[in-house]
Amino acid sequence: MRKSAILSLFLIIATNLHAQYTETINSNRPGQSQGAFAVGTNVIQIETGPYFGSEEHTGLGTDTDIWGVDYQLRYGLLFENLELNLTGSFESQDIYRDFLGVTSESTIRNFKSNTIGAKYLIFDPHKSLKEDKPNLYSWKANQRFKWKTLIPAISIYAGANFSFGENPYLYEGEGKFSPKAAIITQNNWGRWVLVLNLIADKLSEDYRSYTGIITVTHTLTENMAIFGEYQGIKSDLYADDILRAGGAYLIGEDFQFDISGLVNFKDTPSKWQVAAGVSYRFDLHKVDEFLEESSEGNKRRQRSEELNKDEGDGVIDDDGGE
Repeated sequence: MRKSAILSLFLIIATNLHAQYTETINSNRPGQSQGAFAVGTNVIQIETGPYFGSEEHTGLGTDTDIWGVDYQLRYGLLFENLELNLTGSFESQDIYRDFLGVTSESTIRNFKSNTIGAKYLIFDPHKSLKEDKPNLYSWKANQRFKWKTLIPAISIYAGANFSFGENPYLYEGEGKFSPKAAIITQNNWGRWVLVLNLIADKLSEDYRSYTGIITVTHTLTENMAIFGEYQGIKSDLYADDILRAGGAYLIGEDFQFDISGLVNFKDTPSKWQVAAGVSYRFDLHKVDEFLEESSEGNKRRQRSEELNKDEGDGVIDDDGGE
């Protein structure tokens, strides 16, 4: 297994494959950001896990115990650049209130969020930018920093939030359906990956929400990676600054396990949370799409075509069987 393929842990697309599909699972967990690349055509991917934590709000005098499960279902449709996904969470809150000496307890439990959407890769620098040819006369010129490596892959996302029935997580007057949009960028620099999400949420509501997420991922070994993440949230109802960190471990090509935690820096409310999860890929991908003008892509295409031809003709193995 090539080391570059392992870099597809959480958000990484192998930089020398020049295709959406990767040899190992490409998961958005355990962070909250989306990577710019899709899972690949005919790939079905499930990413889910439980979490628990606590929130303490000094202004309201509440102490809340929280547990829940978040989930994401991803599917590569029609061609490599397009992905459909369903993202959401189910959450339970046990709320203990002590206000002016009066104590009370209550519990709310429902789907905190559900969003169905589509992500489309509009720019891939590995496909759109020509690869630099080596300078045969200058070692220094070959080692010089290349500014175009700062140009990221770019995707756009459009989705719709939805809710059914009486949901306690909707604020008073909030509609059960609202649009969501995002711009997603991703830079791959060897063992390091930088992902940026700019999100505009609940665009049809009076209280819109704007979020920025920056995620940095670093591969430690062929099977292990760590990440750090900052999330800033701005709206008239709720604003916050959240830090996350954690790691993921790859088992085989289609299974990933992860752990993570978060904290924030305010007391209205202050919060902490820990989570664990898994990502599993049902790999129904049949044909890899490679960049024609890439020498590596042409080599992989040729190998793929030769393998398909041998399988179709029936190749005799060393033991004399087919």
